[in-house]
Amino acid sequence: MKVLVTGGGGFLGHAICKQLAAAGHAVRAFSRSRHPALDELKVEQRSGDIASMDLVIDASRGVDAIVHCAAKVAPWGALEDFYETNVRGTDNVLAACELNEIGRLVFTSSPSVVQNGTDQEGITESAPYARPFMNAYAQTKALAEQRVLAANSPQLATVVLRPQIVWGPDDPVFLPAILARARAGRLRFIGKTPKKIDTVYIDNAAEAHVLALEKLSVGSAIAGKKYFISQGEPVFNEDLINRWLNAGGFPPETRRIPLGLARFLARAFESVYGALRIQKAPPLTRFAVDRMSTALWFDISAARRDLGYAPRVSLAEGMARLTQHLTRERLHRRG
Repeated sequence: MKVLVTGGGGFLGHAICKQLAAAGHAVRAFSRSRHPALDELKVEQRSGDIASMDLVIDASRGVDAIVHCAAKVAPWGALEDFYETNVRGTDNVLAACELNEIGRLVFTSSPSVVQNGTDQEGITESAPYARPFMNAYAQTKALAEQRVLAANSPQLATVVLRPQIVWGPDDPVFLPAILARARAGRLRFIGKTPKKIDTVYIDNAAEAHVLALEKLSVGSAIAGKKYFISQGEPVFNEDLINRWLNAGGFPPETRRIPLGLARFLARAFESVYGALRIQKAPPLTRFAVDRMSTALWFDISAARRDLGYAPRVSLAEGMARLTQHLTRERLHRRG
């Protein structure tokens, strides 16, 4: 197939482009700017804003399928900014599918659409959307995935994937933020009790998208459905973070703050930042507090059964790869 990957220059998008190219597909990426790493993969590149319908329609001409990864991902920000990228951008992708007669669409969503601030253990895709949503990101991703699922039809086959906390070498946002907090002495655990959570290693998350794309067609078993994607190895959040810290060359974290205090501080920070219209994320948000103090892991048997998904890279192997990568980076900086 010839496949357009929106957000192809991002962490997950690049990994999907790499695996699609390795599988023999012709790949075109649509991103805000050009990426030399995609040139190395011989990926055709188009630049532009996903919120521009004309650019999205033009970028998708002549392709057989779209993997829609482009999104605004952040714990904090104005609702209208998230809506412009996550909802309007998805509407543009759906319009491009219709106008260019594209028959397959794989959409990258997020488990945050069901995260409700309580422990959620072993949940399936039948879990309802959160009410209320934890933040603007979760709300707009839920709106977008509902549009994608509703668009499944005899002309367009759609499927939604919800990868949980994608991590690995070259992650530009999530892991660097944790390591930066540790470096600054600002990392703390929240509450008295560790909670189990799911994550997914980058190569596994990308492979899930390739599997879904290759199994997706009008009337297929996965058309019109949504799937959680994870390692299938829930672990205690504190153990996981300390393994990441170890990979980054930091000592384990043991300090913690009470849950009640964390929630008070998060509300206070959000109130001040909101009143002053500060664009930068507060030092602590309610979303971050809930992420650190509640269990969230999934039953991925549907993805195993319908997609043939089986995480090839174990948690232990992923940690080993991350450790090697971060060690090389530290040696490079010193040298």
